[in-house]
Amino acid sequence: MNATGPKTGAWLVRHALEQLPVSHTFGIPGVHNTEIYDELGQSETIHPVLVSHECGAAFMGDAQSRTGGGRIGVLLVVPAAGITHAMSGIGEAFLDGIPLLIISGGIRTDTPFGYQLHELDQLALVKPLTKGAWRVETQAAIVPTIFEAYRLATSGTPGPVLVEIPANLQLFKGPVGELPTFVPQMPVLTATEAELDRAVDLLLAAQSPGLFVGWGAMGARSELQRLAELLGAPVATTLQGMGAFPGNHPLHTGMGFGPAAVPAAENAFRACDALLAVGTRFGEIPTGSFGCTVPTQLIHVDINPAVFHRNFPAALTLEGDATLIVPALLARLEARQPEHAVRRTAVSAAIAKDKADYRAQWRQHMNERVNPCIFLEALRRHLPDDAILVVDDGNHTFLAAELFEVRHPGTFISPTDFNAMGYCVPGAIGAKLANPTRVVAGIVGDGAFLMTGLELVTAVREGLGLVIVVFHDGELSQISQGQEIPYNRKTCTVLGNLRLDGIALATGAAYVAIPDNAGIEAGLAEAFTTAAAGRPVLVDVRIDYSRRTRFTQGVVQTVLKRFPLGDKARFIGRALWRKLVG
Repeated sequence: MNATGPKTGAWLVRHALEQLPVSHTFGIPGVHNTEIYDELGQSETIHPVLVSHECGAAFMGDAQSRTGGGRIGVLLVVPAAGITHAMSGIGEAFLDGIPLLIISGGIRTDTPFGYQLHELDQLALVKPLTKGAWRVETQAAIVPTIFEAYRLATSGTPGPVLVEIPANLQLFKGPVGELPTFVPQMPVLTATEAELDRAVDLLLAAQSPGLFVGWGAMGARSELQRLAELLGAPVATTLQGMGAFPGNHPLHTGMGFGPAAVPAAENAFRACDALLAVGTRFGEIPTGSFGCTVPTQLIHVDINPAVFHRNFPAALTLEGDATLIVPALLARLEARQPEHAVRRTAVSAAIAKDKADYRAQWRQHMNERVNPCIFLEALRRHLPDDAILVVDDGNHTFLAAELFEVRHPGTFISPTDFNAMGYCVPGAIGAKLANPTRVVAGIVGDGAFLMTGLELVTAVREGLGLVIVVFHDGELSQISQGQEIPYNRKTCTVLGNLRLDGIALATGAAYVAIPDNAGIEAGLAEAFTTAAAGRPVLVDVRIDYSRRTRFTQGVVQTVLKRFPLGDKARFIGRALWRKLVG
């Protein structure tokens, strides 16, 4: 504890943040937080980043938490509109289990009038989308409250937290006494010895075991590889968990493992009789709208016991941090010395063939526009293995999930359970600020780009060499395909004639056009060369979306199968009639 005299709340916020793994804050200064910004302007360790919109700030903070190697993203926003603008990013972080520390100004509490224009119960507003929210009442409470908020944000299933600090506490000095020293928490193993032994028994008894890994398994990546190799088991990931198992490993199959997954995954898991699921909640996207078949011998590992048995019943649950549980399982498995080399060889060969066949089908689907498979394979060649790829929400998300090989943990980030469009550009900015020496690229559909693309101004101002690839087809392609399959008609999806070169000019970004397959290699080379000099680049890719992903086809079919027979016949009949008459 450090004794100190009276301090302003703004000084205390700066002091608290400097004790935490914080390198940046994201937001817009205003009347209710400008004193904190003034303090941070003097910090030697924290850089406040001015954004174009608080929604972008939230996505930047989210991406920094995902890629920052333990650093937490921090929003520093004004109350009321600042919070409501940021809510999409806060919601994404909440549902995806991403820690986020939100520092908000608050109206003055030392006058009966305050700034009533901004009066809003922020704690009630954010309650459904945060793990906790506090309104501090004294200067002395600021540092311990921020420390408590950080611990909650990063413990268990991580998530957003909010601390509201009234403007008068920021401006004026108050007694503080002794300041606490931040002490980080260490994870503890909660699964019992008997539970761990039983899990290994179930896996060894299986004829066709499999692994399904999510974001929560990122820290146990090397142990999962060894475990899969010992069992000769195929491995599928969630969308958020791409990178938790290397995409170039022979046992890697793809995202998901049901009818909405690529053939390598669907075939490898068809006979699965014991599934080890690590760090996944079996959400809607990786299960293909819950269309996959999960074996009765499900071993579910997660730090949050509330996810057990929610979507699929488990034969055995192991509560705890995957970084502790997976090594414990591996040690037991190695002690039993299983030998499944024959199974491993057969499974690997089948996966390799299915992957090659699927990619060959994509390459053969040619027209005058850019083939997604050819482009994503070229992008992989231009990116170092540790480069970070940020995608948005849309058709391109699932194209990347199916056709882009993710080789390192934390190098593929995407909005997942909240499906927040507009994530890519600010997310790439947050990732690049957290990793200035690494290559960062983004892929975004033109519809999602329209939401937050002007954050390129922030990238230019910060001198960030990003490559932002816009898959440009002139409509909201994911939803249009979702409409076209059951309705044979598309409604309210056309974006119009978007001039991306004009947006690049307006923001100060460089512009590269890739109109067809012949321009891919030269276009990417120019883009990454320009980005390496510290300038963001907007790459306009005239994408061919005419072939549907396995994910889109599988989800629509799964949902349609659940319709009552009469309604199913009505939808199919209507689509057929429209196909005939137009």
